[in-house]
Amino acid sequence: MKDDVKNIPKLIGYNCFACGTENPIGLNLNFRRDGEYVCADITLGKNYEGWENMAHGGIVSTLLDEVMSWTMIYFKKVFFVTRNMEVKFKRPVPLNKLLTVKGRIAEGKSNRLLSAESLIQDRDDNVLAKAKATFAVLRDKDLYLVSNKLKQDMKGLFDKF
Repeated sequence: MKDDVKNIPKLIGYNCFACGTENPIGLNLNFRRDGEYVCADITLGKNYEGWENMAHGGIVSTLLDEVMSWTMIYFKKVFFVTRNMEVKFKRPVPLNKLLTVKGRIAEGKSNRLLSAESLIQDRDDNVLAKAKATFAVLRDKDLYLVSNKLKQDMKGLFDKF
């Protein structure tokens, strides 16, 4: 592994569709930092199909959103929600092929609004889809739906970075 590539730890025991370890139909994504990017590799199977042999657009959007979210978690160490996201589908995203999802911080808008961008590439580095998003940073009072355990676990994860 290159010096600037680092596996990113994640929480165990949560049900997030994209990264959770306890979701039986989830993606269980694992992330790594590679320079300015947060990346994940995935091969999508038939359960994520839209048109025949192509990933469903909602799954593609989920991958792009999740890698940007982990980019925020890793580099900014904040609680946030996706405020808006623009996706461009450039080529069909194939099933049963290794894909790399990459995210990075984009120019910030303010202390409460952060920006990121992401893309999905195939093994030949063709960009299949890309996105830009704005994330709203949450204050403690905004986290009333989040359990104290998850808040503490996330803060412990931030400390590991």
